[in-house]
Amino acid sequence: MIELQRVEKALDEIRPYLQADGGDVELVDVDEEGVVRVMLTGACGGCPMSQMTLANGVEAALRDQIPEVKRVEAVSDWSR
Repeated sequence: MIELQRVEKALDEIRPYLQADGGDVELVDVDEEGVVRVMLTGACGGCPMSQMTLANGVEAALRDQIPEVKRVEAVSDWSR
């Protein structure tokens, strides 16, 4: 299973880019199958480009640093 600390460390490296645009990312869960669930917050939460940010930014960075990550899913506040 992927350690939460590894995911948080990887997210910390991409967080400044999201924060520069008024957004952020919050780790929600990592399951035993390698699925990481995050919540995009701030400007990223309601942005029409959020799916591209998730796939090309967050997921790409996580998979690059943690090969065990199979995919990254965004969750909304109400589905946590």
